[in-house]
Parts: sequence; structure tokens; C-alpha cells
Amino acid sequence: MNSDGIKNHVLRLAIPAALKHFLDILQILIDMIMVGALGVGALAAVGLSMQFMMIIQAIMSLYIVGSGTLIARYIGSGRYNRASSILYMAMLFAIVCSFIIGASGWIFASDFFRLMGSGEEVIKLGTAYFQILCLGMGLIFLDALAYNALSSAGDTRSSLYIKIISACINGCLNYLFIFGHGGFDAMGVQGAAYATLCAYIFNLLVYGWILRRSNGIISFLPRGTFGELKKMIHIGIPATLERLIGSGSFLLFVGMIASCGTHALAGYQIGLRVEALAFMPGFGFAVAAMALAGQYIGAKNYDHAYMSGILSAKIAIVFMGTVGIFLVLFPEFLVSWFTKDNLTIMQASIYLRFVGIVQIPLALTFVLSGALRGAGATMVSMRITVLSLWIFRLIPSYIALKLGWGIVGIYSAMSLETLIKGWLFWRVYRKKEWLALKI
Repeated sequence: MNSDGIKNHVLRLAIPAALKHFLDILQILIDMIMVGALGVGALAAVGLSMQFMMIIQAIMSLYIVGSGTLIARYIGSGRYNRASSILYMAMLFAIVCSFIIGASGWIFASDFFRLMGSGEEVIKLGTAYFQILCLGMGLIFLDALAYNALSSAGDTRSSLYIKIISACINGCLNYLFIFGHGGFDAMGVQGAAYATLCAYIFNLLVYGWILRRSNGIISFLPRGTFGELKKMIHIGIPATLERLIGSGSFLLFVGMIASCGTHALAGYQIGLRVEALAFMPGFGFAVAAMALAGQYIGAKNYDHAYMSGILSAKIAIVFMGTVGIFLVLFPEFLVSWFTKDNLTIMQASIYLRFVGIVQIPLALTFVLSGALRGAGATMVSMRITVLSLWIFRLIPSYIALKLGWGIVGIYSAMSLETLIKGWLFWRVYRKKEWLALKI
């Protein structure tokens, strides 16, 4: 296969994944827009809940990354039954984990918000929203597993079609549940949470139907071994540590921003949602790089494994760099869709201008780290991410805060760290040592 063939393969996987991610973000944005109509406190509460979900998603990496790596390799080497048995073991593990995490989140929800220094209104609203999500934690865990399994097997289109309908369901139910239309009582932020869970229920019903088909590349095969589970967890542990430490670090980072005031926190949360639109191509090509790296290595085609990551990164740079220009030039217009509060618009615009100028190194980080995870090189990715976050972001941000440089000093440290991290991933990727990693 020549470079054009690899490029077509990359695009075939990346475009549906990118569009699916766009709909993921759109669903969150719809939540934020509708919740934003309830006030700044409600907006901050839901936004902070999403930060807690980042930690939960980090725990999900324990089975998501390992199962994805193994599924891709088994698919690449033609061992489809082994790939299906990995999916089954990962499902059992996900169910157990989701029960533990959901119960813990329900019990300690208010403590999480209090720990972040939130005001009483944010604590009350955030607890109500987050506890409902905890009730459906099993849905969230299994949804992520099903999407990852199909993507690793080379099917990103099915998830896109599912998401199109799911996003419509979520948006319609938001309108009914949050504001009390169609005969329903107005439930506020709790209504947004219930709408999200209903969308997850739909996702799982369709994913279950797809994975039960016998003619699929990967299907639900109720058998597996603890040896496979052990191998999956062994790959996933560094990825989990990376994301746990990273998510915990981000919470500290958010805490520093929160100390600058409620408007700074609300502005940051809105800025994140707007910036997530720039993640759309990066996420899609990261999924493609991860799946193809695993599949080509499984087929012992190492040159194609390397080139798939390079091509994915180049295309992602073009897309994310273009979006970055819009973030720098028109932040106020983008933010005004979410709030009319002038102080919040100003704070969100400051954030978007800083992140807009580092979209190219961010694209490298997205795609190349995805390729490394697909190859099973999760330890390398963990080291880069953790060291970069602490040495170049958190410590400088804390110093900037103490020196009285405020939000501008914090965002300056954030942008510098993004630039350095992208360069580090590029250096590691070019060495090609990850291609020879044995699992």
C-alpha cells in the first residue's frame, strides 16, 4: 500500500470519528447553552461536573486503552475471535468498575464540589446534576467500551450514525426536562442529566444489536480468559495513571482559575466547550492513528504503522491550525452563543486567544499520543504528559498566581506547556522505538 492508500485509510477512519466527536461536543454545548439560561451558577456547576467526569474517564482508560490496543492487533493479524473475547472480558471489568465509581460518586458528590472551593449555589446544583450521572455510570462505561472496540476494529461509521440520533434525543429531552415543556415539570440542571442518561440508553441498545451480529468483524463473544484480562490491564495501567494524574492536575489548574473569581471559572468552562470544536479533527485523526498503528503492527507492517501516524498528524495540523485562527480573531462572537454576561465573555475570550495560538502543537500531541497508545507504548505517553503538566504548567501557573499576574499568567504557562509537550511527542515518535514494543 502506497502513501495515498494509507491516506485514504486514515481518512476513512478519521472523518466519521471526527464528526462523531463533533456531535459529542455539540451535545455538551447544547447542555451548556440551555443550562446557561438558568444562570452563571448553574453553568459553573455543570461545567465543574464535566471536570470530575474527566477523572472518571481516566479510570476508564484501565480497560479502554488496553482492550483497544489488543483488539486492533488481533484484527490486524486476522484473529477475530481473540478480539471478540477481549471485548467480553473488558465488558465484565467495566461493569464492576462502574458500580464502584457510581456508588462513590453518589456518596461524595457534594464533597467534590466543596473541595474545589465552590460557592453554596454551585455545590447544591452540581451535586444534584452529578449524582444523577452516577446513577447511570454503567451506561457511560459500556458506551465508551463499545465505541472504542468498534473503532479499534476499523468501524467508526456505525458510532457516527448512532451519535446523530442520540444527539437529537438529548437535545429534545433537554428542552422538555430542563424548562418543563410537553407536560414535564421544570427540572433545571437535573433535567439535563436525565436527558444525557436517556441518550446513553439509546446508544447501548444499538451498540448491543451491532455487537450481537455474527457477521461483524468484531462481535459479542461470551468467553475469555483472565490472562487476556491481565494483559489488557497491564497495557491500561500507565494510560490510567497518565489520565488520573493529568485529570487531578487539571483540577488543581481549574482551582487556580476558580480563585480568580466565578466569572473566570465560568469563562474557562465556556472556553473549553468552544475550544472542543477545534479538537474535532484532532480527535478523529487520533482515533485513526491509534487503530491503524495497532492493526499495522499486528500485521507486522511497521512502515505503514509509522506513516499512518505521520499522515494523520499532517492533516490534523491543517484543520486545527485553521480553527486556531478563528479562535484568536473571533472569540467574543463564539462565546456570545453561550452567555450574554460581559465579564464572562471577556474571560472566555482571553482563554480562547491563548489556546488558539497553540493548536498546531496540540494537534501533534493528540495524534502522536494516540498512535503510541495504539502501539501499546502507554508508559512513554504517561511520562511525557505527567512531567510536562507539572514542570511546565502547574508550577509556573502557581508562581504566576502568587506574583499577581492573574489569569493571563496562568494561561501563558498553559500555552507554553502545550508547545513543549507537542515537541516532546514529535521527538519520541520520530525515533520509532515504539514500533518494536512487545505486548
